[in-house]
Amino acid sequence: MAVSYSDVIRDLRLIPDFIDYHQSELADARKDVQIAGILERKLSRLPGVTELRFGQLQEIEAVLNYLNIQLRKIRKKHFVKYLEHYNRALSSREAEKYVDGEDEVIDYESIINEVALIRNQYLGILKGLETQSFMLGHITRLRTAGLEDIQL
Repeated sequence: MAVSYSDVIRDLRLIPDFIDYHQSELADARKDVQIAGILERKLSRLPGVTELRFGQLQEIEAVLNYLNIQLRKIRKKHFVKYLEHYNRALSSREAEKYVDGEDEVIDYESIINEVALIRNQYLGILKGLETQSFMLGHITRLRTAGLEDIQL
């Protein structure tokens, strides 16, 4: 089931589905990076594949940004609690240390870490597509120059 940015914004409980969907898409994306088959077909599909994977990366980036905004809101709530409603006066640094130990903050940071991992894997796929484009371009130039027996 495809879970989009707008779905996640409406209901954060969909984050596991969002992560699962993009992990399954990564398996398909890894196949896109392989250079096998007819060169012309690979070359014709490359721009569309790159656009699709880049769009998915942008959606992941948007979710990651949203989660970071929510984390700042949660951290602020706990920070104010420790600065204004704690039994003794705390410095800002002490309050930050206490906020870092809050279960809610730790849970959000774990979720952000999972989404960041998916983002980084998509960045790897895009890097692979760039390399594929470079390689296919050079193979095409070699074939144009008359070296028809070039194989992958």
